[in-house]
Amino acid sequence: MQNVAADPDRSSMKSPLMRYVFFFSILFASFSVIADTDALLKQIKLPRGFAITLYADQVPGARGMALGDDGTVYLGTINEGKVFALRDRNGDGYAEQVVTVASGLNMPNGVAFYRNDLYIAEISRIVKLKEIGDRLDQPPPPEVVADVYPNERVHAWKLLKVGPDAKLYAAVGAPCNICLSDDPIFATLTRIDLDGKNLEVYARGIRNTVGFDWHPDTGDLYFADNGADWLGEDLPADELNRASGPGLHFGYPYCHAGDLADANYGQQKSCDQFTAPVWKFPAHVAALGIRFYRGRLFPPDYRGQLFVAQHGSWNRKQSVGYRVVVVRFNEGRPTAEDVFAEGWLQADGKEWGRPVDILELADGSLLVSDDLRGVVYRITYRPA
Repeated sequence: MQNVAADPDRSSMKSPLMRYVFFFSILFASFSVIADTDALLKQIKLPRGFAITLYADQVPGARGMALGDDGTVYLGTINEGKVFALRDRNGDGYAEQVVTVASGLNMPNGVAFYRNDLYIAEISRIVKLKEIGDRLDQPPPPEVVADVYPNERVHAWKLLKVGPDAKLYAAVGAPCNICLSDDPIFATLTRIDLDGKNLEVYARGIRNTVGFDWHPDTGDLYFADNGADWLGEDLPADELNRASGPGLHFGYPYCHAGDLADANYGQQKSCDQFTAPVWKFPAHVAALGIRFYRGRLFPPDYRGQLFVAQHGSWNRKQSVGYRVVVVRFNEGRPTAEDVFAEGWLQADGKEWGRPVDILELADGSLLVSDDLRGVVYRITYRPA
């Protein structure tokens, strides 16, 4: 249930009657969302022993997530301009407190927590909420860390993470469907120091990645990349790529999915000049948030495996995606893709939810954000 007092827009209501009406309307709406979502969640199919419940509601446009040192979950949004903090104070698996810690931002999709500070990726800049872990009751104003990214809004929403090297990583999507931009910052994955200095391109030839993570054993960076539109119902594949270090080029816009030469740019460079994907997802599933499982709550055969949120297609005649899958690794290489959670896409082709990002909590359970429904789910395991 939304923490009413935490939203500054609501503190200006001076009439006691207005405050009571507002409070009970929020309360009723919250219970309605919970009841409705609980009913819908019965449609989600999971492997035996797993269960999915509602972790947080009243979080419109829920997108990227980060975990604070005290268990607080920070949540970015794509259209609301807000960043939320979700707190499960009594440990029952439901965040009863939702605090707006920042507002008025420009598509703050990505959030990263590091040493008590929260970093937030907007379209053209990265800002920071300093020592937010100690200041949730009175969130500090955002401080600009780096205002160095383009203002282009196409594929502009950024995932943000702090890498093993203590640098901030953020992708800059292509400003189009398929094009070769004069600005070399587009279609890249960048990294920058925590103080906003030393911006560099880590990888190139990436159309639109909104999900990446580091392998827990090898330290290699894996990232999903959404394939181009309007090349066919089943082309090109969405990609899972691996970068063992900086400087690699992954093909866009010359080559799609490792082996499909682009009609306009493919004659300029050959596909074999680029780093091919290590795994291919079905076309248009829109693979977004990815997360290697490091916990111990799930059965042992899930440790080190990659969970992927497939947001779902938007222009395919027969919709695909709208699910969470597991990419299975064997001897350090992906070998299989298993459906883990599905049911957000109904049999009639209509969807009621769209998975975006995946976050592992300290107890080993997984959170999944849903920007269509404006909620966050929690997936747990108990042996049958």
